[in-house]
Amino acid sequence: MAVNCEKNADYIKSKIRNIPDFPKKGIMFKDITTLLKDAKALRFVIEEFMDYYDEKNIHFDKIVSAESRGFIFGAILAHELRCGFVPIRKPGKLPGKTVSHEYELEYGQDKLEIHEDALDFGDSVLIVDDLLATGGTSVAAIKLCEKLGAKVKGIAFLVELGYLHGREKLKGYDVFSLVDYDSEE
Repeated sequence: MAVNCEKNADYIKSKIRNIPDFPKKGIMFKDITTLLKDAKALRFVIEEFMDYYDEKNIHFDKIVSAESRGFIFGAILAHELRCGFVPIRKPGKLPGKTVSHEYELEYGQDKLEIHEDALDFGDSVLIVDDLLATGGTSVAAIKLCEKLGAKVKGIAFLVELGYLHGREKLKGYDVFSLVDYDSEE
């Protein structure tokens, strides 16, 4: 990975816009659209992900991402790492036979689905998402991959909201995030 990680994180944070009270009052939304529109910053982020996994010498058969912003980074990484891309979606969005996993949210439940033939038994998988908050979506993605017999070799995020402790739900997995917000800054 690049020499000065703190400097790299500061650069990435400088490209992410804070939107107060979105989607509801009291939430400081991390808007990555400002990073995405900057070709240099987007390339930098992708290279940081690639450097991390290159240094670890891990090969992936598939990149798996949950909708929707995770698709952006997941698809680019799949292209760059020369492996397949597998989408995980909300119920009713995938046209073929699916496997689903229901999970708890702060206020209620949600469900994610994956095509039942999306992964082969033993596939080495990297789960990619834009944000790690409470970890619920990531746990659901892990469960779906493992139901299909894949091996989750890593989980990568652009942004981690460390103050929400989502990483604790991912113990036992290699979790990598490019920037970590320790508070609602």
